[in-house]
Formats: sequence, C-alpha cells, structure tokens
Amino acid sequence: MRNDHPELSWLREQGYRLTPQRLAILDVLRNTHGHLNPTEIYQRVSQDIPGLTEATVYRTLNFLAEQGLVLVAHLGRGRLVYEFTEHDHHHLICRQCGDMREIDHLELKGLYKQFLNNTGYQINTIHATFFGLCPDCQKDWSP
Repeated sequence: MRNDHPELSWLREQGYRLTPQRLAILDVLRNTHGHLNPTEIYQRVSQDIPGLTEATVYRTLNFLAEQGLVLVAHLGRGRLVYEFTEHDHHHLICRQCGDMREIDHLELKGLYKQFLNNTGYQINTIHATFFGLCPDCQKDWSP
C-alpha cells in the first residue's frame, strides 16, 4: 500500500504509527471492494507478514474501526465482517437465508431527521445493519 493516502496522513497526524499490519490490512480491505471476516483477512495478510497472529488482526481491525477507516457489520449470530470505508451505507440482512443488500446512506436521511425531530438526538452513525426477511423468504414465512 502506498503511504500517501489521506487516511494514512490523518493517522500520522494523530500520532499513530503506520505499522506493517495496519498497512497490509487496509490494503486488503481497500482492494476487496466488499466484506471480509477476520479469518479471511488473516489468511490474506499472513501471506505477506510472517508471524502475524489472528489476535493481531482482531486488534488491528478494532483500531481501524475506531478510527473510522473500516466499517464493521454485524451479520447476526456473532458474525462480523469488515470493509473499507469507501462510501457511507447500511445493510439489510435476511435472517432466514443470509442475503445481504446495501442501502445508500441518503435513503435514511429522512429517518435520521425524524429521530432528531422526535428525540433531539443527532444520529451520526454512517453504518447500520437492519435484519428482516427478504422477499423470497417472506413467501415461505407464516407468523
């Protein structure tokens, strides 16, 4: 990964080190253009960084998520996936079949405004996951 990306400059300005692990994980996520679970990230990054542990990958992913450089999605049943923060978006996940769809952040703008009007809370989450049943699974579902 080149070290001239704006997010890397921001990390440096905040006093954080650009460790090989951070750079490699960001590189994998940036080039995947999708979601990866921590094991998949570990498998890809460990090819380039001998001695890397899964614990280091988890710690690094947590750090990168806290800094807003990667998004974490909760897929239910304790499953997490990560992706590079290319654009603000949300997810719809089917509880039955696991189908996942992206929702553009702009589609929730009205909901965020409604939250503000009703509660006074200014929502600043750029990533949320909603669970339900996809159209196909609804056909087979009976309450």
